Amino acid sequence: MFKDLLPIGSIVLLKGGIKKIMITGIKPVSKEDDGEEKEYDYIGVIYPEGYLNDEFNFLFYHSDINDVIFKGYDNPERAEFLQYLENAYTQKEDE
Repeated sequence: MFKDLLPIGSIVLLKGGIKKIMITGIKPVSKEDDGEEKEYDYIGVIYPEGYLNDEFNFLFYHSDINDVIFKGYDNPERAEFLQYLENAYTQKEDE
């Protein structure tokens, strides 16, 4: 489930997109207009500009990605983090 998520720093082009997006976080939660919380796979900023303000943060799912331009840094620390997420979500589902 989590092992397929791209690392932070990855640069992608979304379906129908014309600007590249750099992934800055995984599994962000956003409060929707109706007050409900919604979880996404990624949050990112436009590339190469980077963070401009909150209006230019993009929340999206892995399935929204059309092309991976660059895959970010992957190391054992990231693998441990993904395992932590996997365990936390499994525990949450069991409750």
